[in-house]
Amino acid sequence: MGAAYFYHLTQRPLVETLIMLLGKAQGAGWRVAVRGKDTGSLALIDSALWQGPDDGFLPHGLAGGPHDAEQPILLTTDVDAPNGATCVFSIHGAEVSAAEVDALDRVCILFDGNDELALNTARGQWKTLKTAGASAQYWSEESGRWEKKAET
Repeated sequence: MGAAYFYHLTQRPLVETLIMLLGKAQGAGWRVAVRGKDTGSLALIDSALWQGPDDGFLPHGLAGGPHDAEQPILLTTDVDAPNGATCVFSIHGAEVSAAEVDALDRVCILFDGNDELALNTARGQWKTLKTAGASAQYWSEESGRWEKKAET
């Protein structure tokens, strides 16, 4: 049984936080799907990952290529990731379900704390997952470092 980790971004940009968390997921041996709502945003993240530090390259691919199933990190808009992901990162309000939280090792929901729509979407996701009995943690970087603020 997995857990959903909500990351309330207020200090660092999405890509910087995503790179840090993807590195941790890779270190745990997880195959990852980064799920967004549109391919344009995912293409920007793809580009940023390619331009990341040489010593911290994160092997990944943008969905729609011939080797999607082999990607350790797949950037996608689809719920069903062909790479056998055991961890899903939801960005820009992409949907996740309680069944996914239970079935996967981890679901990470990253949201922009300076965007009211993103806050409301994350609150709705938290409520839905909590009501369904899914395990969830809320993490905030408001103090300048990540701190767990709530857990179900």
